[in-house]
Amino acid sequence: MNAPLKLELGRRYRFSASHRLHTAHLTEEENYRVFGKCNNPYGHGHNYVVEVSVSGKVDPATGMIANLADLDAFVQHHVLEDFDHKSLNEDVPAFRDKVPTTENVCIEIFQRLKKFPLATLERVRVEETGKNSFEYAGENPEGNRP
Repeated sequence: MNAPLKLELGRRYRFSASHRLHTAHLTEEENYRVFGKCNNPYGHGHNYVVEVSVSGKVDPATGMIANLADLDAFVQHHVLEDFDHKSLNEDVPAFRDKVPTTENVCIEIFQRLKKFPLATLERVRVEETGKNSFEYAGENPEGNRP
């Protein structure tokens, strides 16, 4: 028996943002010990790279899983407009009470993109630096199916 064809589309986006790794749950000394130079009171910035992977059936008429223009517009509206050239701590409500680590940024982006109506979101990968990247596929990857 032939397994159904599984094909994924990967698309890369970029945004620049600043953040400060700090939590009210720790003392100033503990915050510095845990977050080091990333606890700078003035924050610091990154040029993030976000990779989005979606899957779906290939439309026989177009030969595509999803139109790139549709995916680009969705990511622009739901992520880039809110994150690019912003202070994650101050300008993104999701991080007012949550430390904007790249792990949490990755999860937040996934939550925002899982409602893309034209394909199934498989995972989000966020690269913070050339040495640090994080990937999230949801709580139950099989449960991401529409």
